[in-house]
Amino acid sequence: MCPVLRPGLCRKKENMSRKAHDREMDKLDRLKGNSYAAAGAIGWGISGVCSQYLFLEYRLDSGWLTAVRMILSGILLLGLAFSREGGRIFGVIKDKKDRLWLLAFAIIGLLYCQYSFLAAIAASNSGTATILQSLNVVMMAVVMAVWNRTGISGRQAGAMVLAVAGTYLVATHGNPAAMMISPAGLAWGLSAAVGVVTYTLLSRPIVGQRGNLAVTGWGMLIGGAVLGAGLQVWRMPENIDLLGAVMIAVIVIVGTAAGFSLFLQGIRYIGPVKATLIGCLEPAAATLLSAVFLGTRFGLMEMIGFGAILGTVFLSMGGPGKGDRT
Repeated sequence: MCPVLRPGLCRKKENMSRKAHDREMDKLDRLKGNSYAAAGAIGWGISGVCSQYLFLEYRLDSGWLTAVRMILSGILLLGLAFSREGGRIFGVIKDKKDRLWLLAFAIIGLLYCQYSFLAAIAASNSGTATILQSLNVVMMAVVMAVWNRTGISGRQAGAMVLAVAGTYLVATHGNPAAMMISPAGLAWGLSAAVGVVTYTLLSRPIVGQRGNLAVTGWGMLIGGAVLGAGLQVWRMPENIDLLGAVMIAVIVIVGTAAGFSLFLQGIRYIGPVKATLIGCLEPAAATLLSAVFLGTRFGLMEMIGFGAILGTVFLSMGGPGKGDRT
């Protein structure tokens, strides 16, 4: 209870207590955002390795796999969202303004990104596709700096340098000649980087209001249905066996449904720039898993690349950077 004769001192203590509470909440939000974004990136790494295996061993069409993973992921996420929120999941498609944002997010964002990345893997390999997609770090920082009319912080600049350098070393072993990539692989890889930026930014106006699970679920289902209708996705490849079905299930559950929803949840807490930087864990995860399951061996340059990528994550987990929030 405040002393009657010293109300000013009491108010000062209350303000200090409130500020301390706010700082603790900010730290908790950053921890949540960092964890969600990192988990999403690791899920993508798992998905990339499984996708490459399917392309190599089963000769699957990248468009067919994109449509299947999006449709099944959308159904899975919407079922989970309905169990938690009930009929509220339909709110985003009933509101005209939100419906327009959702369509843009589904087609220009998720479908564009998903198809481009799998096409890049099919035209090259998961490592090369990942390094090209990681250029979204630079793209995102520049877009947000221009949008917010702010400069790029020292932490962001350092993280961007480490992100590009690390993914380059992991994919090329430090030798530019090792990137034997076709024009199609290069074009689709850069397109995937643009796709990450578009779906990240297009998600923000509706995810915060309508919820991450519902928005991501509808986006996946709509984008997959649009592509699947044109490719007749209901026609199953004849050579898919039990192992192939398991790989597809892992891509759907871990790499798509969980990966995208966790990453978008991270954006809510730490903003798109920092979440995108943490997304650079994806190439590290993909390379490590390819070593464990596909027998890939690492050299010195790859290990240096791992260190650079981890440095990116630690830098981005610091304080909030300029231009990180709209």
